[in-house]
Amino acid sequence: MIDIRFVRENPELVARNAKNKGYDVDVNKLVALDEERRVLQQQVDELREKRNQNSSKMKGGKPDQETIDEGKRIKVELAEREEYLSKTDAEFTELFKKVPNMAADDVPVGASEDENVVAKTVGEKPTFDFEPRNHYDIAEQRDWIDKERAAKVSGSRFAYIKGDLVKLQLAIISFVIDTLTDEGKLKEIADEAGLDVDVRPFTPILPPLMIRTELYDAMDRLEPRDDRYKIEDEDLWLQGSAEHVLGSMHADEIFDEAQLPLRYVGYATSFRREAGTYGKDMEGILRMHQFDKLEMESFTTGEDGMKEHLLFVAIQEHLLRTLGLSYQVIQKCTADIGKPNARGIDMETWLPGQDKYRETHTADYMTDYQARRLKTRVRRKNGELELIHTNDATAFALGRIMIAIIENGQDAYGYVRVPEALRPYLGNRENI
Repeated sequence: MIDIRFVRENPELVARNAKNKGYDVDVNKLVALDEERRVLQQQVDELREKRNQNSSKMKGGKPDQETIDEGKRIKVELAEREEYLSKTDAEFTELFKKVPNMAADDVPVGASEDENVVAKTVGEKPTFDFEPRNHYDIAEQRDWIDKERAAKVSGSRFAYIKGDLVKLQLAIISFVIDTLTDEGKLKEIADEAGLDVDVRPFTPILPPLMIRTELYDAMDRLEPRDDRYKIEDEDLWLQGSAEHVLGSMHADEIFDEAQLPLRYVGYATSFRREAGTYGKDMEGILRMHQFDKLEMESFTTGEDGMKEHLLFVAIQEHLLRTLGLSYQVIQKCTADIGKPNARGIDMETWLPGQDKYRETHTADYMTDYQARRLKTRVRRKNGELELIHTNDATAFALGRIMIAIIENGQDAYGYVRVPEALRPYLGNRENI
């Protein structure tokens, strides 16, 4: 949630931002409900004080009838006011949860992803003296992917990953973790990007793959529910990305300022129903119900939040450049950045087998929007408590980056050149 004080002081700005993000929110009604619940809360507090004062008169002897009648009157009125307050507060909360985070000043205003802006294109596309093939054609030939048997066992949009492709995935994981846990490497990345940031390393995490409804909702990542997998008869959902269970792990906690920035890199198998995408990207492993990801998550003070976002983007670019892949940096417009996000950046990597750039990374900056409901705070050096700021970003979606490696590194015979940075993790093999 955003700060309700900001809504009270800037209702027109909040309404315009919601519209730009594609959310229909009655901000005037929200402000009116906020005022009504504050009045009701004051009335309830006053009646509770009167009840306490009346109760004190009844101690130490038999109270007179006037005191007894006054106590009954207060009890009835208090119950009535508390009921009104409960209903008003519930209506207010339901509406308040619909208000999206404020977009950063540099986010382009747009009505759909078609109005996202290509900020830059990096690297040269590979050239071939043959017609480049789709990753799935190569993977089937090499017996790396088996979707037919996976469909028999689990249904469509699942796959068995086999052989050298498994070794490649494990190599990518090791490469990323080695990079993000190396303070010297992070300093190189920050310096190259011109960022003056703390370069303390990431902590690798294998998180739980399930999350309770309350925390999923507090992260504002539960919706759309049609895209999530619910565990039957349990208050649990399969997480859709590691940041869902990383960002919520410090709910109701207070950091000391010296602990920040706190950075995690989480590896998790993630699950999405991909509702509404049937018939789209069915070939290969681009859009699956189950997929593996390495996700970055961090907690910072408010003044460091945007710099952290830019560091995450710089890390993503470094990882792609190190693998020798051509990519585009996409600044997402208001309608595409997402409800809890203040800013969003995508990376699209060139896939020669599809003759187009496809999304492989995203970086999201949420300011204190998630922390407000999660109640994750930092105690500053002066003793004051503040909400922390959160960032999350893809290090690598393993399936998608393997698609890029296969299609960019292919030869005419179906072999794939291993990026030099990954060779130490594959016994120094140059090809698979």
